[in-house]
Amino acid sequence: MTIAQISVLISAFALSFLVIWYFFFSKKEGVRVTAASGLQETNIIVKGGYTPDVLVVKAGQPVRLNFTRQETASCSEMVLFPAFDKSAKLPTGQTVAIEFTPEKAGEFDFQCQMGMLHGKLIVED
Repeated sequence: MTIAQISVLISAFALSFLVIWYFFFSKKEGVRVTAASGLQETNIIVKGGYTPDVLVVKAGQPVRLNFTRQETASCSEMVLFPAFDKSAKLPTGQTVAIEFTPEKAGEFDFQCQMGMLHGKLIVED
């Protein structure tokens, strides 16, 4: 093997490691949802995913998540919160609120109806 081939091989391994680390092992820091008048509320943009996609809230306080869909992809037509038995249709260009009160701490996933778009709600005590 030449030095150029060895360099390419080492670079490929390094890049592969970084991609695997980023997608599977890096911890995303959640966005703390602010509370005003006892209601934890934030806005989420739906466009190729959820932004922000990791939310941190407090248990026992009402939560309102305002979803605004900025795309027409069929996958993003709905958002599902299975742990809270909540779902909503998301018409393009409109803001739709989902409200619930998380009673216990934990990590709860939310997603589109096809399971392609994912987010996480972290509930703290």
